[in-house]
Amino acid sequence: MRRSEFERAVRDEFGAQGSSLIVDLVLSGVGSRTAAQALADGVPPREIWLALCEETDVPEERRYGVGRLEPKRR
Repeated sequence: MRRSEFERAVRDEFGAQGSSLIVDLVLSGVGSRTAAQALADGVPPREIWLALCEETDVPEERRYGVGRLEPKRR
């Protein structure tokens, strides 16, 4: 997962609340840091996304493969 995919996944799942979650919610799954801190510290976006999902009870079926754009049609 790239950072842009992480940002898209957060926006799609949490809407306007997503930006607040990234800077305010402390995630135990990434060392008791916020998502913003974890990104700045170099934690992979996929790991942060899964920690955010765990902390906010996102159903498993909405955790994997999100944030990706549909492949280009030829």
